[in-house]
Amino acid sequence: MNPHIALLNPLWEPFVNNAFLRNALLASSLVAIICAVAGTYVVLRGFSFVGDALAHGVIPGIAIALLLGVPGVVGAALGAVLMMGGVSAITSKVRLSSDTGIGLLFVGMLSLGVIITSRSTSFVGDITRILFGELLGVQSRDLVWQVVVLVVVVAIAVFAHRPFVLMSLDEGLARTSGFSVTFFHGLMLTMVGLAVVGSFQLVGTLLVLGMLIAPAAAGALVARRVSTMMLSAIAFGVASSYVGLVTSYHFDVAAGASIVFTSVYVFIIVAIVTIPRRMLGHRELPHQHEHTH
Repeated sequence: MNPHIALLNPLWEPFVNNAFLRNALLASSLVAIICAVAGTYVVLRGFSFVGDALAHGVIPGIAIALLLGVPGVVGAALGAVLMMGGVSAITSKVRLSSDTGIGLLFVGMLSLGVIITSRSTSFVGDITRILFGELLGVQSRDLVWQVVVLVVVVAIAVFAHRPFVLMSLDEGLARTSGFSVTFFHGLMLTMVGLAVVGSFQLVGTLLVLGMLIAPAAAGALVARRVSTMMLSAIAFGVASSYVGLVTSYHFDVAAGASIVFTSVYVFIIVAIVTIPRRMLGHRELPHQHEHTH
C-alpha cells in the first residue's frame, strides 16, 4: 500500500465499516447546517444569550415528556414555545433590561428542570442524554427529523433574510422599510427554537449553543457578506463534525462534546489567523453589504 495512503487511513477508516459513525457524521452535519443558518442571524443580532436561554429552557419540557412516556422532542418543542413566549414578553413589556429578564427566566426554567428530574431515580441516564446528547445512537427517524427541521429553518431564512439583516442593523430601519419588527422578532426566535429542538438529541442542551455560535462567529471573521458568512459557517460546522467524530473514535471521548470543542477551537484559530487583517483596517461587519436604502 502507498505509505501516503496508509498515513491517511485513520482519517477515513472509522467510517468504512461502522454504520453508527456514518449515521453520526450525517446527523451531525445536518445539525451543523441547521445551526449555521440560524446561528448566522443569532451572531449578527447579538442574540447569543437568547440562544443560551432557549437551549436550557427546554429542559423542563423534556423532563416532563419523559416522565409521561412521551418523546422528548415533543416536550422540547413545548418548552421552546414557552421560552419564546417568555422572551418575547420580557423584551417588549417588562421594565427591566432584556438581559436581566431573560436571565431570570433562563435560571427559573433550568431550576424547574432540575427539580423535576430530581424527583425520579430513573433520570440518571436520561438527564445525561438531555444535557450531552446521544450522537452515536442516531436512528433513521432522527435523520428524517433533522431533514424536516433543516427545510423549515432554510425556508424561514430565505423568507425573512432581508428583515433579519435590517433588524441586526437597527430595528427602526426595519420598521421604516415596512417590516413588522414584532413579527420577525418572533420568527427569528422560532428559527432558533427549531434549531435547538432539532439538535438537542444529538449534541445535548448544554452543547447546542456552541454549534449555534462558534461556526457563525468564525464565518463573521472571514466574510464580507451575510451569504458568505453563512456558507463559511456551514463549512466550519461540517468540518468540525468530521474532525470531532474522528477524534472521538481514536481517543474514546464523548462525540458531541468533541464536535463542539472542535468548533470552538476552529473559531480560535480563525480569530488568530485574521488578526493581521483586522489590524490593517476596521473591516465592516458582513451585514453592512446586504441592504440598500
